[in-house]
Amino acid sequence: MHTLTDQELRQAPQALLDLAHRQECTLVTADGQPVLMAVPLAKGVPLPAALVDLAAQLYDRELISLERAARIAGLAYSEMIDELGRRGIDTIRLTPGELERELASFGP
Repeated sequence: MHTLTDQELRQAPQALLDLAHRQECTLVTADGQPVLMAVPLAKGVPLPAALVDLAAQLYDRELISLERAARIAGLAYSEMIDELGRRGIDTIRLTPGELERELASFGP
């Protein structure tokens, strides 16, 4: 993945499009913090399907929240949960400690 600073993007916006044409993902940062990710879309894939796929992959990698995934995909929250389920992606992610606390709350 390529990285551009916000200043580089302001000075040479064409660079972002050039990277997209080369099918390179680009992370844009401001003050050293990521603020935007540009992901080139595959040719021939309908935009709605590409957005659902992108949202599912970003959520699965824990880069975005479930709410953000639903927004990117253009789906209702419940529809996104269903879509992730069809793809075998867990929507409830507990650490072992969290799971033990949850189970303990139900009593002995």
